[in-house]
Amino acid sequence: MRTVSLTDVSGYLPGEPVPAAFYTDHPGAEDRLRDSPMFRVPPLRHHVAGESNVDLVERAVQPLIERHGRTEIRSVDVLLVHSQLPDTPFVGAGTEVARRLGLNPSWLIDIANGGCASFVHMLELARQILRSTEARTALICNAQTSAGQLFTQSEVRRLAQAAIPGDGCGVGYVTTSTASPVLEVSARHIGAYGGDMTALLDDGRRYWEPGRSQLRIGFTEESVSTVLERGNRLVPEIVAEVCGRIAVPTEEIDLLVTNQPNRTFLHNWRQALGLPPERHPDTFDSCGNLFGAAIPVTLDRALRSGQVKDGDLVVLGGFAHAGDYAGAAAIRWGTPAS
Repeated sequence: MRTVSLTDVSGYLPGEPVPAAFYTDHPGAEDRLRDSPMFRVPPLRHHVAGESNVDLVERAVQPLIERHGRTEIRSVDVLLVHSQLPDTPFVGAGTEVARRLGLNPSWLIDIANGGCASFVHMLELARQILRSTEARTALICNAQTSAGQLFTQSEVRRLAQAAIPGDGCGVGYVTTSTASPVLEVSARHIGAYGGDMTALLDDGRRYWEPGRSQLRIGFTEESVSTVLERGNRLVPEIVAEVCGRIAVPTEEIDLLVTNQPNRTFLHNWRQALGLPPERHPDTFDSCGNLFGAAIPVTLDRALRSGQVKDGDLVVLGGFAHAGDYAGAAAIRWGTPAS
């Protein structure tokens, strides 16, 4: 079977860091959910200020162009894009990303599922396409733009949920090389939890209907408790599953890179998997919850800071929404496949 590698990653964060006071000092910032471990406020996050998902992808890809050459990136066969607040209702960002970057891929797919773990979902899709077709290279892109748009609305900004997200973009370059081979991928699409994460408008209208109420996530005390239970369980389970497939105990993971929802999940995941904090990079305090962009942005930071050594076992893992998807991938960083 053809070896597929996550050859490189890169990230981009828009604008200057936005302090917690932007939310906590906002008039009327009261919410019964504010003391929930789900909504402990990070000190900083980044907001888009007019940038689109495509703008963020273009900027995130630039370091890949500098490292691999514009010709190589422009010749990618597969383009996968996940946008966590679509710019337009009917058209995904993928075709405009292709136009902006000068790509002409044989495969172009806009991904709507996978949420905060969509980088793993796209890595699995890219791996399958590169193994089973003539395609040899792929670009996978996670853009998150809801923090500076949806969560800064005047009424939503008062809610506990608003202070948690941040904006940013992470991209991965996937190739049929033996540098940083993807050893295994485990994924679960859990239909029983589908639809449990909802968006609400207080006047009861649908989001496309005219009105004055502001769109928000429909969190309740019960739904928050459910998400905490599922998230605490799903990520250690899926990470253990992928480690079992390669016969490596979870305690021997050199670097675990997860989505970054809140400090509670991050602490509980590494405790469950037997890992110290230094082997589980944390960008939550400086970036907030980057949703789908968190895994590639966090991995990019770990690589650029020297946390990843040649031969390290890097495991990516996360879950989406209220638990409708969980995925993990094991990568032997920088070492040829045997």
